[in-house]
Amino acid sequence: MSYPVTFAICGCGSRGLDAYASYQKVHPGKMKIIAGADSRPERLEALRAEYDVPEKNLFSSGEEMLRRPRLADVMIIATQDRQHVAQALLALEKGYHLLLEKPISPDLEECRRLQKKAHEAGRAVVVCHVLRYTRFYAALEAILRRGEIGKIQTIDAVEHVAYWHHAHSYVRGNWRRSDESSPMILAKSCHDMDILRWLAGEPCLKVQSFGSLDYFRAERAPEGAGRRCLEGCACKESCPYDAEKIYLSNPRSGVRWVQKGWPCSVLTPDPTEQSVREALKKGPYGRCVFHCDNDVVDHQTVNLEFGSNIYATFTMTAFTELCRRTIKVTGTLGDIEGDMDANTLFLHRFGQPEQVIDLGDVSNEFAGHGGGDMGLMEGVCELIASGGTEGLTGIDVSVESHVMAMAAEASRLAGGRTVTLAEFCQI
Repeated sequence: MSYPVTFAICGCGSRGLDAYASYQKVHPGKMKIIAGADSRPERLEALRAEYDVPEKNLFSSGEEMLRRPRLADVMIIATQDRQHVAQALLALEKGYHLLLEKPISPDLEECRRLQKKAHEAGRAVVVCHVLRYTRFYAALEAILRRGEIGKIQTIDAVEHVAYWHHAHSYVRGNWRRSDESSPMILAKSCHDMDILRWLAGEPCLKVQSFGSLDYFRAERAPEGAGRRCLEGCACKESCPYDAEKIYLSNPRSGVRWVQKGWPCSVLTPDPTEQSVREALKKGPYGRCVFHCDNDVVDHQTVNLEFGSNIYATFTMTAFTELCRRTIKVTGTLGDIEGDMDANTLFLHRFGQPEQVIDLGDVSNEFAGHGGGDMGLMEGVCELIASGGTEGLTGIDVSVESHVMAMAAEASRLAGGRTVTLAEFCQI
């Protein structure tokens, strides 16, 4: 096989169309989108207009597209969590390679079924754990593998979700309910479980987790809070979660603005002040954060034991100003810490001066996640063009991270009981 690698997109939302498809604009010689499916006509129109996809290859559902003979080399499956596996199994039967949005599924048996089918079909199934494709985590993993801080002892990682991002995606948005999508630790943080497993270089043996939905509840609503932010809320001026502040104004400067891309593009396909305001008046993103139907946690911690006596902690919290990840790894000969947002690592070899490793500015790089979205698409195109099937984030390693996340959620629901992964996998 050679370039360009051809793609069909199942689910033309903020990930399928706005993130992954955008790689074609940067590298048209490597990627060519030739088909797509989505239930929203405006998203299909955007796919047609931006990528010249012919009308005959635009479908109202993934199932409709999958009734056709194979249309491309790779299918991107970026639909909702609980649709992934059924669509992926059909796509493998048609002969597609897969780029599968995470999480695979909130159901362990579904994950295993897809894993088995991928091996039987001999096709690549790459899961979108984009953090492995960033300069930040790639550099950190290389330093650890070279033994520059000796044998790893502990890893402490924090996912700072950011107050506005949590309100958008996990209180008002598509991932607010675990019964409709996935538990928070899987939907948001299977990325982080995957990174911890990769950095440790050892299998995870046990987990213990605590977490709750503490703040975004009806009983936490301040006096005078309205049901919708644009309809007579007495708390509007003082509330940082006010939808008008998040989507229509910059709270630091007070300057009117509309973000053309994510998150405003989730509310309306062509964001303008008028279209966003209309969406806030009528749609889910204009609801008061204390009066939604959300049930996923807003903060959670996980303790993890890996092989070779490596111990890790992970914290996910909604209550931060910035959306970023931080990490510290200790070893027998030194320690290293870093801030993904700053794209900088600080290496301390015991008894030696600090080494600051500046990995460069990625703020303007394609599609976000610290350049990981672009790195993922680069890796997938190279893998398929070369005839390979084992990607950096293939189905086998991804299932490991999903087991870790599911076991952590089982522990949380059991009040923090320690869960042994070998036993959990037998349940």
